[in-house]
Amino acid sequence: MRIPLGVIVLTTAVAVAGCGSKGLRELQQPSTGPDEFLVMPADPLTPPENYTSLPTPTPGGTNLTDQNPQAEAIVALGGNASSLNAGGNIPSSDGALVTASSRYGVDPNVRATLAAEDAAFRKREHRTAQFKLFAVDRYEEAYKKEALNPFEVSQLYRNSGYITPSAPPGE
Repeated sequence: MRIPLGVIVLTTAVAVAGCGSKGLRELQQPSTGPDEFLVMPADPLTPPENYTSLPTPTPGGTNLTDQNPQAEAIVALGGNASSLNAGGNIPSSDGALVTASSRYGVDPNVRATLAAEDAAFRKREHRTAQFKLFAVDRYEEAYKKEALNPFEVSQLYRNSGYITPSAPPGE
């Protein structure tokens, strides 16, 4: 009973093709679905303590389950959520911080700009990336020149006299 060579090769190719898992390192947009950063889960509904003292509904207004990401971020970073004014703007006490951090300008379309620049970079760096016989880590391949060696950087800082945290032994 002899199995043709073509069947063996085809079976091996299918088996090897199923071994790869790109996960989060896949650089291509998987779909045109929603932006995961725009989805905000609602707080769980809780019954009021007294049903007779409920406020009147305000169509288009806010309620207890609405998210307020700016106030939640302020609280998470150790601030006071009441310092956020009603318009959702930055409080006047943080004016110096905002001025210093935006001294070189603020791009309201930073995500779109960065995505376009990154796509152009990957296209320029890897024109032949689509011609691969075996699965490769495209993330590693595209950003290899941009990566820092943490051991070299740590040693550079130590040689310069800076105090650095301990690190595991080098490679």
